[in-house]
Amino acid sequence: MTGMVRLAIALFLTYLAVAMPLAVIPPFVTGWPGYSTFLAGVSVGCSFFSTLLTRGRAGRFCDQLGSDRSLHRGLLLYAIGCFLCALSAVSALPLTLRFGMLILGRLTIGVGESYTMVGVHIWGIGLEGHERSGRVLSLTGMAMYAAYAVGGPSGLWIYHHWNFAVLMLICMALPGLGFILTRGLRHVPPSQGTRRSFIAILSAIKWHGAGVALQGVGFAVLGAYIALTFHHRHWGHGGLGLTFFGLAFVANRLLLGATPDKFGGLPIALGSLLFEAAGLACISVAATPVIALFGAALAGGGCSMVYPALGRDVVRVVSPDHRALALGGFAAFQDVAYAFTAPIAGALVDGFGYGTVFMLAAFSAVIGAFIVIGLMMREKSGSSLTA
Repeated sequence: MTGMVRLAIALFLTYLAVAMPLAVIPPFVTGWPGYSTFLAGVSVGCSFFSTLLTRGRAGRFCDQLGSDRSLHRGLLLYAIGCFLCALSAVSALPLTLRFGMLILGRLTIGVGESYTMVGVHIWGIGLEGHERSGRVLSLTGMAMYAAYAVGGPSGLWIYHHWNFAVLMLICMALPGLGFILTRGLRHVPPSQGTRRSFIAILSAIKWHGAGVALQGVGFAVLGAYIALTFHHRHWGHGGLGLTFFGLAFVANRLLLGATPDKFGGLPIALGSLLFEAAGLACISVAATPVIALFGAALAGGGCSMVYPALGRDVVRVVSPDHRALALGGFAAFQDVAYAFTAPIAGALVDGFGYGTVFMLAAFSAVIGAFIVIGLMMREKSGSSLTA
C-alpha cells in the first residue's frame, strides 16, 4: 500500500468524525425547546469559522515544522472536540451549558481540520511530487466526500438507534485509527525558504479562492439542510441526499481525477461549477424525492473537481516553500462559505423556505463560473495571476 493511499484511507476514517454529525446536529439542536433552525445553523457553521481563523497558523506550522506533525496535531484536536460535543448530550446539564459545550466542541473540531487537511495535502505532495499535485488533491477530496457519503446516513442511523452521545464517542475514536495508519510513513522535511506573509499569499490566490468559496456555498447548504428539506417535504430517507452527493462526488473523482494535471485546472473548474448550479436548482424546484436525489448527485459531481482543479493552479503560482500556506489560504476561502452559509441559510429558511436557499446556492455557483472565465481570459492573454 503506497504512502498516498494510506494517507487517503486515514483521511477517510478521520473525516467520518466530521461527516457523521453533520446531518444530525440540526435535528439534535432543534429538538431542544426554544432552539431555532438559525441556532442549528450556527452549530454547524461555527466549526468552519474556527477553521477559517486557523488556516494561516496551520499552514505556517506545516511549512516550518513538517506535515506529519501538523496531521497528528489535527487528529488530537478532532478527538478532543468530539468528546466536548458528546458532553452536550448530557441531559442533566442546563440547555445553555449543553449548547455551549456543543459550540466549543465544534470550534475545536474546526481547528483540528486546519491542521489535518494541510498536513495530509503537503505530506501527499511531498510523497508524490509537485507534478502530481492535482492527483493528490483529487485523492484527498475523494476520501473526504466518501466520508460524507457514508457518514450522512450512518450518523443519522446511530443517532436514531442510540443517541447523540454514542455517535460523538464513536467519532472520538476514529482519529486514533488515522494516527495508526500514518505512523511509519516516510518523513517529508519542512521547507526552509524565505517566508512571506499570509496576506501576501491570499492576495496572490484571491480569484482562485473566490471561485472555490462560491462552490462551497452549495455544499454548505446541501450538507446542513438536505435532510431537513426531505423532512419538511414529507419525504423519507433524508440521509440519502448526502449519500447521492457523496457517491457522485467520488465517482467523478475516480473518472476525472487526473484531468486537471493533463488539461489544466480552469476548464475543469468551469464545467464543474455549471453542473453544480444545475443540481442545486433541481433540488430547489423538486416536486419528488427522485428529482431531489438526482439534483444532489448532479451537485456532487459538479462540486467534485472544483477544489483540485483550482488548487492545482494555486500550487503552481507559489514557490515550494509556501505551498502549505497557500493551500491553507485557498481552503480558507472555502471556509468563509462554510462558516457563514449555514447560519444565513438557516435564517432564510425560517422566512422563505428551503427552496430559496438552494436556488441562491445555484446562483453562487454560476457567479463562480464567471470568475473562472475571467481567470481563463487572463491566462490566455498572458497576464499574471499572482496579485
